Amino acid sequence: MATDTTTENDIADEELEPVADETARQAQRVVAAYAEDADECRMLLSMLGIGPSAKID
Repeated sequence: MATDTTTENDIADEELEPVADETARQAQRVVAAYAEDADECRMLLSMLGIGPSAKID
């Protein structure tokens, strides 16, 4: 059974704030620890916006 998706809880990109450096580094470590391989790690980090090419403020 498919669930209804609503936009009332969606957050606009301009409403998002960058995460702190330490928070991003901790998240990168957790993702790296649980990723199956380097490609999956890069993909997940990119999806979270904390990949190696992303600027962490």
